[in-house]
Amino acid sequence: MNVRMPPKTDAGFTLLEVIVAFALLATTVTVILQLFSSNLRVLSTSEDFVWATARAEAAMRETLDRENLAVGTSSETTSEGYTVETTISKVLETRTRELPLEMLEVGVKLSWSGVRGERSMVLKTMKMVKREVVGRI
Repeated sequence: MNVRMPPKTDAGFTLLEVIVAFALLATTVTVILQLFSSNLRVLSTSEDFVWATARAEAAMRETLDRENLAVGTSSETTSEGYTVETTISKVLETRTRELPLEMLEVGVKLSWSGVRGERSMVLKTMKMVKREVVGRI
């Protein structure tokens, strides 16, 4: 007696196939969301540095545009929460002793509270000025 089985039809997915597909989908979505979250943190930090750089450059331009530069240090806190510390000092005094000019180093340190705590940046440049223009604090 030969019993004939009906032909097998592939009408759907097995439970194992569905579970594996769901696990792969869940893993993929989790990785994508973590990457997105990480990118948002990096964008926030980057935005902080862009604003801080603009503030530091503005403070540097303001200092360099002054008619009378005074050797010394000054500090101020802006309404946005940035602390700007400006330092002006003489450099290369032995080389410029015989000249009617003096070389000054101008430094601007900008500090602020960012997403990941206290941050700061320093910009430095030099400016040549007439000897009688240099003042004292």
